[in-house]
Amino acid sequence: MKKCTLIYNPISGKKQFKNRIDDVKQRFQKAGYLVEIKETSRPKDAIKLARDAAEKHVDLLVISGGDGTFHECLNGVSSCDYKPTIGYIPSGTACDLAGTLKIPKNVDRAIDIILNGVVVKMDYGRTNQGSFIYVAAIGTYVDISYVTDSKLKKNLGYLAYILTGIKEFFTIPMIKAKIEYDDGYMRGYYSMILVVNSKRVAGFNIVNKPVLDDGKLDVVIYRYIPFLNNLLYFISFVFSPKVLPGVTKIRTSKLKVYTDHPHRWNLDGEEAGSGNLHIEVQKQQIPIIINSKIKSKLFKEQ
Repeated sequence: MKKCTLIYNPISGKKQFKNRIDDVKQRFQKAGYLVEIKETSRPKDAIKLARDAAEKHVDLLVISGGDGTFHECLNGVSSCDYKPTIGYIPSGTACDLAGTLKIPKNVDRAIDIILNGVVVKMDYGRTNQGSFIYVAAIGTYVDISYVTDSKLKKNLGYLAYILTGIKEFFTIPMIKAKIEYDDGYMRGYYSMILVVNSKRVAGFNIVNKPVLDDGKLDVVIYRYIPFLNNLLYFISFVFSPKVLPGVTKIRTSKLKVYTDHPHRWNLDGEEAGSGNLHIEVQKQQIPIIINSKIKSKLFKEQ
């Protein structure tokens, strides 16, 4: 029989997935899998669980949780030569990666995609502070995902993030940085830097037409402009114009950001360290199952 490991976060989102474990296990068993269930019990637990699954050469690694759970599993399998095919059942609050890949939060429909979809190989970013699958960011609002109270997220869902964001509206950081990329460099003062391998970040469409398998990342850089920073964010996030004064957009296969600002980096919604960040794209290294209907839109080289 084919081997399947299912890793799930019991406190992700509204904490409902645990009630479906038996049903989920039966569906994969009927599809011919020998299923092993692994529940995370503490932060970063999924890193080890995913690494163990990769070292066992499982045929399918199913992840249920939010972007943070997927992020941990990525950091587990990215350290291994063998990378199992990944199926995703999103059960977190925001689930930006699932939003980009059009994977529904409905458990049965997500399983339908895993069992009947197509396997593609997705890029990811490797950095000196860990790996990320869809975003690395520093600046205003980027810490919302991990500073928002978990009880508030359970009770209010996405609204909890908005309430936390309102608190940060008046505290825009001024980040002095030098940024090196494939075609050059820039230096100055910035309020936010987004390095994106996705369409959505924090529920907003940041990149209109992302390509997730070409070995490049989209970088969106916001200049620090006193009194106008939040206006730039609003126009950028809501209307997504191709050109906006004060906002620079580039595509690159590698990126180096040099800064001594104390603000900490965010990798896939998880808190990382502060300081310099060096990124190199790992092209087509993560096999993941998606709906065949979106393959041609997001994966142009396969």
